[in-house]
Amino acid sequence: MKDATPVQPVAKYRKDYTPPSHNIETLDLVFKLHQTQTVVTATSKVLASDGASRLSLVGEHLELKALHINGVDWSDYELNDEGIVISNLPPEFDMMITTELDPSANTALEGLYLSDGAFCTQCEAEGFRRITYFLDRPDVLAKYTTTIEADKSDFPFLLSNGNKVAEGELENGRHWVKWQDPHPKPSYLFALVAGDFDQLVDSFTTRSGRKVDLEIFVDKGNLSRAHHAMLSLKNSMKWDEQRFDLEYDLDIYMIVAVDFFNMGAMENKGLNVFNSKYVLADQASATDKDYLGIEAVIGHEYFHNWTGNRVTCRDWFQLSLKEGLTVFRDQEFSSDLGSRPVNRINNVRIIRGPQFAEDASPMSHPIRPDKVIEMNNFYTLTVYEKGSEVIRMIHTLLGEEAFQSGMKLYFERHDGTAATCDDFVATMQEASGIDLDQFKRWYSQSGTPILTVTDEYDANLKTYTLNVRQYTAPTATQADKLPLHIPFDIELYRQDGSVIPLVIDAKSVGSLLHITQESHRFVFEAVDEKPIPSLLREFTAPVKLEYDYEESQLVQLMKCSTNEVSRWDAGQTLLSQYIKQAVSKGVDIDLSKEVINSFKALLVDQSLDKAFVAEALTLPPHSEVSGWFDTIDVDGISKALTQLKLALAKGLESELLMTYQSLGGSEYDISHQSIAKRALRNTCLGYLSCLKQHHRLAQQQFDVSDNMTDTIGALSSANQSDLESREDLMNVFSKRWSHDGLVMDKWFMLQGSKPSADALSKVKLAMEHSAFSMQNPNRVRSVLGSFFNNPFGFHALDGSGYQFAGEMLTKLNTTNPQVASRLIDPMLKFARYDEERKQLMRRELELLRDTPNLAKDLYEKVEAALK
Repeated sequence: MKDATPVQPVAKYRKDYTPPSHNIETLDLVFKLHQTQTVVTATSKVLASDGASRLSLVGEHLELKALHINGVDWSDYELNDEGIVISNLPPEFDMMITTELDPSANTALEGLYLSDGAFCTQCEAEGFRRITYFLDRPDVLAKYTTTIEADKSDFPFLLSNGNKVAEGELENGRHWVKWQDPHPKPSYLFALVAGDFDQLVDSFTTRSGRKVDLEIFVDKGNLSRAHHAMLSLKNSMKWDEQRFDLEYDLDIYMIVAVDFFNMGAMENKGLNVFNSKYVLADQASATDKDYLGIEAVIGHEYFHNWTGNRVTCRDWFQLSLKEGLTVFRDQEFSSDLGSRPVNRINNVRIIRGPQFAEDASPMSHPIRPDKVIEMNNFYTLTVYEKGSEVIRMIHTLLGEEAFQSGMKLYFERHDGTAATCDDFVATMQEASGIDLDQFKRWYSQSGTPILTVTDEYDANLKTYTLNVRQYTAPTATQADKLPLHIPFDIELYRQDGSVIPLVIDAKSVGSLLHITQESHRFVFEAVDEKPIPSLLREFTAPVKLEYDYEESQLVQLMKCSTNEVSRWDAGQTLLSQYIKQAVSKGVDIDLSKEVINSFKALLVDQSLDKAFVAEALTLPPHSEVSGWFDTIDVDGISKALTQLKLALAKGLESELLMTYQSLGGSEYDISHQSIAKRALRNTCLGYLSCLKQHHRLAQQQFDVSDNMTDTIGALSSANQSDLESREDLMNVFSKRWSHDGLVMDKWFMLQGSKPSADALSKVKLAMEHSAFSMQNPNRVRSVLGSFFNNPFGFHALDGSGYQFAGEMLTKLNTTNPQVASRLIDPMLKFARYDEERKQLMRRELELLRDTPNLAKDLYEKVEAALK
């Protein structure tokens, strides 16, 4: 059994891509499942590409039992650290490989492993090589037949990709089921699940009249919590037909919810394996955020059926081809079903916060990277979220009609193949007639562009001039940057709030400007007074905007902007000016009357969507604010945000209280209107809890709450304001829900995010809780993920937070390096902190680097940071 890990992992480069030496037409898999000794027989029909007589297959943690070529026992092979090399092969042959593996020992949760007693798989990106020796790469597409044999009493459900074609009984209480997938797919889309579940059954009739069986499998006792997931699946199928003209292509669609899962979910053809977090929900155990998350993730994985499965990636450097496009699709799905402005605001928050931080980190990379050591490290906000913004920009440039024409051409040309990002852009360009050659730089250029805007108004000529410059700073692996094609949406307002038509060279022009050079000068005519500009409306590009707004202009934009995202953005910019001044100059925050009145006007405006008002009142998080400064002043930013929240609470007290009281008492449902009311009510509670006279509100809400949204709203307010009632409320919650790890994740997250000096001690105590397990990625992410992003405890000046992080990452390195790799990101930005913290973090990274058998996942990131 091979466990060797190279001492110095080798990088792979996109430019070195070569087609596979062989193609595999069909793969017939037979699994004889046992917890410790599973035997897999893989029979494949193999064709050499150019007369190649040697075949290199990758494999990890496997014991080779047999190898046959055309029915003959084959001895001409060599095992190495990467897998197996088979020699002297004919141009076309049948190959049968038998391997043995131990699912019970697979704590990395890649390949075939046990999740709470059930067998399940995770093969993206390179997990299939833990099942059998194979050409485990996305450009090798085969038709799969899978036969699963297991004990019937323990594993009554035996599931795999495609349609069920046969089943039967065996001796000794065992049984078998055979599945056949008619669509060629890469190995990363293979799935197998075996276990005993509760099963929710429904169906969907496609627009062509085909009936598709829908089945969701959950742990025993959780059936009542799967109905929202089923509704979300049916809504996804209907939406994809209506908006993208895409119909499902199998007879059955299955979802299995498992507790032990590294990712959110996986789009395996016809058999999606989901983290139970994104399936299970009911009024008592799930928040509104959980409900919306389930809808989005169910949609995302279903939409992958076409953008990822039917057309897949040629190589993993093209990951954004499927992920960026599918994130765009799930964002549009959520926007069409819910509030488009609120969904857009949440998308923008992710880009401006953690994605911009990733762009500024040592791991900065384009959405189509050029090199990688560990493929799992590709699953980043840049590839997913910035990748989605790049698709959104194409949609902005083309418009809905031309964009859909491009999608149709994309599927016509590439269905059933492994494609590239260039292929996608080429179809968009051909379908629309719009030149996207310069735009393609977004795929290859890393970092966050900065748009610097200045303006001039000539009262005599009645002209208004916008000067726009773009600049992208050098990043870790790219010193030189080229100008990008940046769609830049604007609107001009008079002082009375009316819109000024845009006229250039005596012609009316649209609101979308095209920034393609380092600098542009736009002269607008017939501007009858000095305007207030609304810039980068709808956040039409993932860039940082620098424009010296006056406070009065932002106050006016909060009132008059015709676009809700721009109204929100004006408020955020207004607050950012106070935060920046407080941090850079060390002054206390003192909000002007005009600012208070602007937010007061939002609170009392009954015509506004209450979910939008909740977003408008939400302060930018510490992580986003950190990106505004060259050197991160942890304590200064924390102080400024605390003061700002208190200033708004005091200034808006009566309106906050009135709004809070007016929104209570409604019967629970998950309509957008009800979700919006709860969102605003809990936002008000968060502010009121800052004020001593309202400290009891959180306890009162907790006591009478009939849903998890309001329960967590109360707990979060008590946690953030560190109220006296916090410990009692946390204890009551723990006793009530200690049996349910998924619900306890919310409790663990609050413990990790406690904004006080004793946060580390709370985390250590939480990890002793009976519901916690270091083997469960959800538990680990909830506790450690929240703590590593907690500016109070993690960045303690004595270095205790960093030392604890080093210890935890070292433990995870041996059990689940993929989770460790995702948790380490806050430490990689050590160079941007003050000297004392910088050295403390560096020391922990150096200790980690010198850890024996450091996994590739961590090695790549630690090395990049220390360079």
